[in-house]
Amino acid sequence: MSINTSLLKQICEISGAPGFEQRIRELVIKEITPFVDEVKINNMGNVYAIKRGKSAKKVMIGAHMDEIGFIVNYIDDKGFVRFHPLGGFDPKTLTSQRVIIHGKEDVMGVMGSKPIHVMSAEERTKGAKITDYFIDLGMSKEEVEKIVTIGDPITRYSELKELGNCVNCKSIDNRVSVFILIEALKELKDKEVPFDIYGVFTVQEEVGIRGANVSALDIQPDFGIGLDTTIAYDVPGAKPEEMVTKLGEGTAIKIMDSSTICDYRMVKFMKDTADKHAIKWQPEILPAGGTDTAGIQRMNAGGAISGAISIPTRHIHQVIEMADKNDIRASIDLLKVCLSEMDKYDWKF
Repeated sequence: MSINTSLLKQICEISGAPGFEQRIRELVIKEITPFVDEVKINNMGNVYAIKRGKSAKKVMIGAHMDEIGFIVNYIDDKGFVRFHPLGGFDPKTLTSQRVIIHGKEDVMGVMGSKPIHVMSAEERTKGAKITDYFIDLGMSKEEVEKIVTIGDPITRYSELKELGNCVNCKSIDNRVSVFILIEALKELKDKEVPFDIYGVFTVQEEVGIRGANVSALDIQPDFGIGLDTTIAYDVPGAKPEEMVTKLGEGTAIKIMDSSTICDYRMVKFMKDTADKHAIKWQPEILPAGGTDTAGIQRMNAGGAISGAISIPTRHIHQVIEMADKNDIRASIDLLKVCLSEMDKYDWKF
């Protein structure tokens, strides 16, 4: 089956830096409301899409809405904007990239830095730092201050493009998971499910899994599934043991990352279910980085039996990221059948 690339494009391109998820939240609510029994928003701005099941047991799926971005922290006398990062960036990827400052209106700018022609020999050999960059809006300080104020969020500018069988855009991390959760819930609309499903579109994951922590405390799920991207380092120069996952080799079933050791029962359930339904999958052990899975698993009285479905992604936390459409489709399929068959597994230790 194919994927709805048009919807994925909307989801990836819309803005939503950590703490400023208003636009992506509105889109999620619009898309998901006709397909679930109830939609709620908590105080932090997490969206709960609730589908009632046959049993009172609860499964929480976390897909974070926020994207790595920046926040304005200074405007100098010439109108150049300085910023603080919201989430982790590889600074070298920022050079001459377009960004959008979301002030009184959206205004386009470009990431500027010192030209190589005027760098010293020492500067040329050093790695770039976030503080080496400024945003050039092409305006004077007076013009900038009519639109931009300290504290305004900033997001990257990129249009989704299809390259081969891949989609290529900013914020594949983690908008592809937002898309996957929406599509899975749409496809489950007229199907009976064993447990109450809480599809949670979370906020502020990129700055510390904050939305998932709060939602898990609220929902107190029995089971948890995180949805997020993972590293596909299947590129020139990568050693086999460094790759983590590969594009086109299927959805990834997380075994562990730096913040979570997935419950071995959930890992086996996901593997067995994928094999039963002939869904292509690959194992994932991520040496650094964490996801909403950690919050779902632990921020809960007694904990939740938790695992994660991960989407292999190249160029992660860079300006433009890439995922394979077949892997995305496999992720939708695995989530959907797992939610449909969770009562068929023996969850005892």
